[in-house]
Amino acid sequence: MIRYPVFSKALLDFLKQLRDNNNRDWFAEHKAEFTILQTDAKHNFNVLFEALNMHDDLERLKIFRIYRDVRFSKNKAPYKTHFSGSFQRRKPELRGGYYLHIQPYDKSFIAVGFWDPSKEDLLRIRKEFEMDDDVIRTLIESKKIREIWGELMGDELKTAPKGFDKTHKAIDLIRKKQFLFTKTYTDAQVLSPDFLEDVNTAFKAIRPYFDYMTDVLNTNTNGELLI
Repeated sequence: MIRYPVFSKALLDFLKQLRDNNNRDWFAEHKAEFTILQTDAKHNFNVLFEALNMHDDLERLKIFRIYRDVRFSKNKAPYKTHFSGSFQRRKPELRGGYYLHIQPYDKSFIAVGFWDPSKEDLLRIRKEFEMDDDVIRTLIESKKIREIWGELMGDELKTAPKGFDKTHKAIDLIRKKQFLFTKTYTDAQVLSPDFLEDVNTAFKAIRPYFDYMTDVLNTNTNGELLI
């Protein structure tokens, strides 16, 4: 049985202070404190990685750096005011991914799905929905997924993509460019001893959706295996 660690209030407090003092001088003065908090947070992410691997097959955990890339951004603040990481499934056999985002002021969330599908994957998904949208609708409208995750989200086109009928009954799905689910958490929930267990339970509940999308992306429109 996994013993889930708890995120510390000190981490949220540090991120709040960083939001109000987002400059290199302040961060340098508090670098030692950040290093300790970062080590604790990384441990929590690694425990969740182990828990996920008990019901999935993960390739790696990627914890994102606190430093922002400001080269092409109007926002020149040098640091992120959140702590986050992604959990990547073994590819190419398994598709989809998990994401955990810790941010104070009740802005923490988890996300699952397909953030940036390749041109080829996006076309394959759209073709599948064009041929048959019954299976995907049954999945995303199932009671368990709706209760935990709500509705399927993601950026979408304003009209039909090239080569698709704008009057197609599945056009609401075909227009999408991303296929995501998100679940938000308050600060109190993040600090709860049950937080990471709840996150793992939510991630586990999305598995039927991942299994379906994996089957779609690993076959052609004739159902022939590609890998």
